[in-house]
Amino acid sequence: MSSSSLPLSRRRLLAAAGAATAFGLLRFAPEAVATEGPKSYSASWSSVDQHPPAPAWFQDAKFGIYYHWGVFSVPAFGNEWYPRNMYIGGSNENKHHIATYGDPSVWPYNNFIDGARDKAGNHVQFAPKPASQGGNWDPDAWARLFKAAGARFAGPVAEHHDGFSMWNSRANPWNSVRHGPGLDLVGLHARAIRGQGLKFMASLHHAYHFNGFYDHVPNQSDPALRVLFGQQGPAAENKLWYDKLVEVIDGYQPDLVWQDFDLSLVQEPYRLQFLAHYYNQAVSWNKDVAATYKDGLDNKGEVFDFERGGPAGLLTPYWLTDDSISSSSWCYTEGIGYYSTQALLHSLIDRVSKGGSMLLNIAPMADGTIPDGQQSVLLAMGDWLARFGEAVYATRSWTSYGEGPTKMGGGAFSGPVAGKPQDVRFTRSQDNKVLYATALGWQGATMTITTLNSNQINLSTLTGAKLLNATAGTYTDLPAPTQDASGLHLAMPSSNPPFSAVAYTVKLTFSGEIPVLGAPGGPTTWVKIANVASGLALDSGGGVASGSNLKQWNYDGSTNLQWQLIDLGNGYHRIMNRTNGMAADSWGNSANGAPGRQAAWNGGNNQQWSLNNLGGNRYQIVNRGTGTALDSSGSTTAGSTTVMWTPNSSNNNQWTITGI
Repeated sequence: MSSSSLPLSRRRLLAAAGAATAFGLLRFAPEAVATEGPKSYSASWSSVDQHPPAPAWFQDAKFGIYYHWGVFSVPAFGNEWYPRNMYIGGSNENKHHIATYGDPSVWPYNNFIDGARDKAGNHVQFAPKPASQGGNWDPDAWARLFKAAGARFAGPVAEHHDGFSMWNSRANPWNSVRHGPGLDLVGLHARAIRGQGLKFMASLHHAYHFNGFYDHVPNQSDPALRVLFGQQGPAAENKLWYDKLVEVIDGYQPDLVWQDFDLSLVQEPYRLQFLAHYYNQAVSWNKDVAATYKDGLDNKGEVFDFERGGPAGLLTPYWLTDDSISSSSWCYTEGIGYYSTQALLHSLIDRVSKGGSMLLNIAPMADGTIPDGQQSVLLAMGDWLARFGEAVYATRSWTSYGEGPTKMGGGAFSGPVAGKPQDVRFTRSQDNKVLYATALGWQGATMTITTLNSNQINLSTLTGAKLLNATAGTYTDLPAPTQDASGLHLAMPSSNPPFSAVAYTVKLTFSGEIPVLGAPGGPTTWVKIANVASGLALDSGGGVASGSNLKQWNYDGSTNLQWQLIDLGNGYHRIMNRTNGMAADSWGNSANGAPGRQAAWNGGNNQQWSLNNLGGNRYQIVNRGTGTALDSSGSTTAGSTTVMWTPNSSNNNQWTITGI
């Protein structure tokens, strides 16, 4: 990496940090951002659930970078769980540790922190040296790289499961100022990242620190080592968990606090105190913040995070995935491999189209070097985003995320996947007047978008179609597209790509708002769904509670009887009621005779339906989650409950769909 001087020498920086706060944390000037939500919070779910979970800046940012860099980077073996696994007899890490350093009973993990000799006589310690002092670690160069990669927010793993705090902690003696590098690493990164105009985040993984990470470490007699290895007992450990968060929040004012799993094992009062404190501080800073979770919190006030994955289709409310540049480890290890730029970028495009953002982890070496292979991937992602980012940044998901043969997402640990040219992903402008269609490859002389077929959408208000060019902000006007029952057909400049890119975007502009995807048989917005056997129409019952049964009623033009069929682009639809805005839902009950229900749209399989065309405007409406179909149960009584039943040839199992 290139080197540049730090804004302060180590001595001056620590002096400034010490003067800034009572315990040495760095302060940052508040940003002038109007805070949404209440003006104060209490430590109760009813209060913190009022916090808007995903502020506008977060929904606009789409792409962030963080990094697993710490004491666990020193052995560069296995993965970031080396501190745990080195104590498990017979594990690869244990064998490596014994061969390289010695038995953990005489060469413990804390030797990586305070420094010791390995068997070959080499001094081993996590003590990165700043570039200004002749070392390889340059937080300003890191921040410039993150900006060049197209990230809009970034930050460090402030503490991993190992219990080593990367800031000048008063609560935890095992921190990067008192031990190891002697530097407030979180503070230096915060200054550098904000210096590039990026939002600053901090990730903390310390809920697992005292809930199982060191369960193979013998009980320590030294009180200091009991702190390091999480052996102080539940009361002290839960308080320490909270105190560390307060230090990071108060000292660095993070725009985003990301946390790993096992929050559900932290005592609930401390979880609530953390949220209330963070949100109250944000009010005092006059800025909007976000907190994420994998368990232990909820999506009413926080953002759910998928590890290495994401949903198969559209999902609300707004969500996040954290993924890594490597499939083998989150921290640097010898011989580490990397995903391709194509796989990572296609996954980013896919996740944004489904209503989420992507946080990408990189793995610097212990001395602060970011390997060339990682830099190359990041810079290639940044190159694409710099040219075509208008289809990503500040966009919102549409009523369909896209189409194509490649399965992407489907839950956690589904990983990055490269798509094919026939895979198309949609995003839209916030004013809902521009639809972006991004193909994950060049389709050839004609680009076909099957979702935009004449049976699904009326494109009479389309005023122009442009191909985003290789230079940002420039376009190639495309001839007026043609539309038929098979899709929208766009004549491209040539059969071969006019420039090299891992994805190609067409910008579709409308005179008004983007037309709504309609029902099979026509580009209508609202439809009547009537049972063939009973002749009664599907009825929501109006303003009813979530979980209420779906019924049948004589059609009278009421909006209770009007539905919107929204194509999700994956072979399924969501069925939304006009009166209450809720979605038809199987409730996950696959038993014959179970009632059909309704609930707020959440993107789950229980709210996704296939419309099996039987001909003659007759459809089976089959639930993705249960495999059962909507059924009238043969009742012709107005107000009778609609049930779920195994798909069959009975008229009870068939429905007509008619535009209103």
